[in-house]
Amino acid sequence: MAAMLEVRNLVKTFGGLIVLNHCSFQVRQGTITGLIGPNGAGKTTLFNVLTGFDKPNSGQVALKGQDITGLAPHQIFHHGICRTFQIPREFREMTVLENLMLIPPGQLGERLCYPWFRPSLVRQQEANIRDKAREVLTAVRLIGLQDEYARNLSGGQKKLLELARTMMADPELLLLDEPGAGVNPALMDELAEYILHLSRDRGVTILLIEHDMDLVGRLCDPVIVLSEGRPLVEGSFEIVANDPRVLEAYLGGS
Repeated sequence: MAAMLEVRNLVKTFGGLIVLNHCSFQVRQGTITGLIGPNGAGKTTLFNVLTGFDKPNSGQVALKGQDITGLAPHQIFHHGICRTFQIPREFREMTVLENLMLIPPGQLGERLCYPWFRPSLVRQQEANIRDKAREVLTAVRLIGLQDEYARNLSGGQKKLLELARTMMADPELLLLDEPGAGVNPALMDELAEYILHLSRDRGVTILLIEHDMDLVGRLCDPVIVLSEGRPLVEGSFEIVANDPRVLEAYLGGS
């Protein structure tokens, strides 16, 4: 499989603290690649650099061979990369359905002339977006809450909502930052099945940060262990879980 994402010698510092230390790896097209490591290993900073929220000191990020290093978040979004956050960032005062309908770019109703001179096109596009949003909500089993305000959802439901919002943009590469955090066991199976659906049925390549090793073992191949700002071990979950360097990284050699 070809590389969807290539990270080459990324360095990111904050003051005198080196968070990413010549970090290099690849994410192969069509995989669900796990990214694990102890707290402070640089996982979320890496996501921030990949999606333009932080600028690297040096190094390169390439998507399908195209250099996207240092682009702004909205530019990276238009290249087909979407992400979620550890803490969901829903629009609290909008309904679940409205949260999804807001996402697709290039909506005609946002332009000055179309609502005045081509209102039928605006209505048709809005109807198509609404239908797509309902289809996605059905897939994540939130369709019954489409008219509920997002602020009223449970923590696990907000995680599903955030995942659903990313799918409204039809990403090629999806970065998931701890999708299982705060999700109760009743919703965890639904979350895992939808992530598998995105990979197997919709062809989305996924890079996933997660501390729940059961979820990582269920979803991810390969798994990359990040330690002190760079990859330490890469391989199948079984290989990574049995590597003594991983135990040392997590437990300090205990």
